[in-house]
Amino acid sequence: MIEPQHILTDTFGRKHNYLRISLTERCNLRCSYCMPVDGVPLTPNAHLMNAEELFEIAQLFVNEGVDKIRLTGGEPLVRKDFPEILTSLATLPVALSITSNGVSIDRHIDLLKACGVSTINLSLDTLDTAKFKKITFRNYFDKVYENIFKLIEADFNVKVNVVLMKGVNDNEIIDFIEFTKKYPVNVRFIEFMPFDGNSWNREKTVSLKEILDTLHTAFTKEDLIRLPDAPNDTAKNYKVAGYKGTFGIISTVTNPFCDSCNRVRLTANGQLKNCLFSTTESDLLTPLRAGKDIRPIVQKAMLGKHKMRGGLNTPEQFNDPKEHTENRSMIRIGG
Repeated sequence: MIEPQHILTDTFGRKHNYLRISLTERCNLRCSYCMPVDGVPLTPNAHLMNAEELFEIAQLFVNEGVDKIRLTGGEPLVRKDFPEILTSLATLPVALSITSNGVSIDRHIDLLKACGVSTINLSLDTLDTAKFKKITFRNYFDKVYENIFKLIEADFNVKVNVVLMKGVNDNEIIDFIEFTKKYPVNVRFIEFMPFDGNSWNREKTVSLKEILDTLHTAFTKEDLIRLPDAPNDTAKNYKVAGYKGTFGIISTVTNPFCDSCNRVRLTANGQLKNCLFSTTESDLLTPLRAGKDIRPIVQKAMLGKHKMRGGLNTPEQFNDPKEHTENRSMIRIGG
């Protein structure tokens, strides 16, 4: 182990310069892989970070070396003070990005542009209207689909997040690749991951190998071009020769990328999670409201970070349902 020299460096020498902030636990969709079928008990508003507290914590992280902030949810755009939050964060020397379900993002295009947001991750798990309603329990496909093109026209770097689930949308892999033929988007296939209440089991996950096997049935090895990955990238990136867009595979389950992790998460109620799969959290909001220095809490949290997936080091541990119920549901962590 490496003795850390900085509060955002863990004992494995990983420097964390990427902060993901969940603005809300609420969402206007009900995707089962994210939200339990029966919903979740929402944190009372008084226990959520307000805009000023969120900015103060974010500023501390930026002062300690964070240079990238992504806003997530729930659905971040359902928060009424989203414009205030984004405008204040835009004063910090960071690259700002956002993950959204795309339902209402067209209302914020001018604001996003003005605040320097250039990359938008938009969640869309199917290109089929009926299937969209089955997955999300809402009938917003046309709106989301139209908004993808509005974002492209506005010159955003658009990434389309697709959570693949066996027997649900794994038959659309090639359809999504074909979407990149005409349009300059980056489709990201994400392995279905386990969280509290989403009825995960390993058999539902479409693995990296299975995705690649599917691709090889439709494209030659010469047509499939392996692209260089950016430092700390979570995706293995590809494109088809001659296509305008690209695609990537995020293989958290079958081929994790923990060695280069540079991410830390802040939940909407001010809890620091040093890993997506961590069952432990560190309360930053309560001591912040008490006027205390939260830096020692941040450093302790980083020193407690496991080498791999919150301590789920083996397939047996990762596949054990008991391990997942101790974590939050995805909607209460932040996408």
